[in-house]
Amino acid sequence: MTLRAGPGARGGDPGEPVTDRVGHVETHGVDYVPDSERHGLPRSLFPVWAAANMSYLYIVLGGSMVLLGLDIWQSIAVIVAGNLLWAGVGYLSTSGPSSGTPSWVVTRAMYGIRGNRFLNVTLGWSVAVAYEAISLALGSLAGFALAEQLGIPANTGVKVAIVLATAVVTFSISVYGHATIMRCSTWFTWALTACVLVLGYYVLRHADWGYRTPADTAVHGHALWVIVASGFTIMAGGPLSWTSAADYARYLPADTSRKAVCWWTAVGGFVPAVLLSGLGVLAATAVDMHDAQTSLKGILPGWFYPVFLLVIVIGSIANNVLTAYSGGLALQSGGIPWSRPFTVIFDATIALGLTFYSLFISDFLSTMNSGLELSVAFLGPGFTIYAVDIFLRRNRYDGVALQDETPDSRFWYWHGVHPAGAAAVVIGVGAALLCVNTSIYTGPVASALGGADLSGVVGMSLGALVYAGLTLHRRRATGDPTVI
Repeated sequence: MTLRAGPGARGGDPGEPVTDRVGHVETHGVDYVPDSERHGLPRSLFPVWAAANMSYLYIVLGGSMVLLGLDIWQSIAVIVAGNLLWAGVGYLSTSGPSSGTPSWVVTRAMYGIRGNRFLNVTLGWSVAVAYEAISLALGSLAGFALAEQLGIPANTGVKVAIVLATAVVTFSISVYGHATIMRCSTWFTWALTACVLVLGYYVLRHADWGYRTPADTAVHGHALWVIVASGFTIMAGGPLSWTSAADYARYLPADTSRKAVCWWTAVGGFVPAVLLSGLGVLAATAVDMHDAQTSLKGILPGWFYPVFLLVIVIGSIANNVLTAYSGGLALQSGGIPWSRPFTVIFDATIALGLTFYSLFISDFLSTMNSGLELSVAFLGPGFTIYAVDIFLRRNRYDGVALQDETPDSRFWYWHGVHPAGAAAVVIGVGAALLCVNTSIYTGPVASALGGADLSGVVGMSLGALVYAGLTLHRRRATGDPTVI
């Protein structure tokens, strides 16, 4: 596969524009996609989100619910509740066809040109690159174990080669861009589904359906609600990290059914997340899930364990492809004057550096994991502010006007910052931090509640209410029902 682009490029689906073809570098970045270049159907979004969420991490998270002291049905209830936020991700994705731009540009309407740049780089991109490093590290660790299974000693040279190979495959797909991601996601979905079905068979076969939580770990009363709140926050972190949903829907025609876009996106994320987390819960009734990768070996046949390790590697690649693509767009929208392929390459370089550091130099991976426990406090308010803005504007975004970053832009607001958006995100994040409970920081509200982590619920609710309240107040003050 070679890097080719431009009007003279050939190949790909005849229905695809020359700017967005499989096997060719996508020429669009955060710029507006005109109607003449829109193509595809809403159902094409399903494999994109399904592939990205067939992740080994969900198996680990499902198992952790049991380790926290919940029984099977309590664990599954928490998993379903946390992942219902995928409906919100689907709702956010509807702004893609409406605006013809990525999410990182749509949010200029919420925060102003300068405010959006600041948030996209300091929060959006930094969280994305940390997730990339963690996912790449997890995939690489499975790659190391796979090499050992195949009789290849996993010395330092082999480990470095595995990390580099995984990174090259992942970030090359991201550099090629939208059309190639859509095509590869379909392949990933079919391959991963087949393997997950086999995994599911063996987990179900060994699951203890009469499992009772050991007396020394069972939780009741107030302690139960503390664990439920923490579990919900953990599970909600998955969908909340995908406020960039419009990035993958923006090529759909402007008149595409919003319900269909929302449905295929939401189902694509919800189904694999819940099913894999559920398998993690059931596996925890049969093996010790403190080290799931090793423990699951005890219930899998010898021939399938290497396949299972390969599934972890491919799953990390499928997830990181989307994260790196959106990370590159976040840098562009943050004012970095590079083309999309170069922002993705820069993004990949930083993520690769963090991965090497975490695997070979320091225990940085655990530090990043602890830091990402706090991410829900920062991501939740932005998630609901975005949803409220779509509702108040009736999903009517002028993609061309959103490209204007000058002081004359209608989205310049006050010195480049939208006061309503800035106030909502500051208050939402501030309140969430008071309610958070992680291994590196516990807020005073969480401490007063005996450790209950309500950061997700509080941050999302306050962010939405403040933004809606300030916006509606401005409408009443101006007498203009269209003012945002």
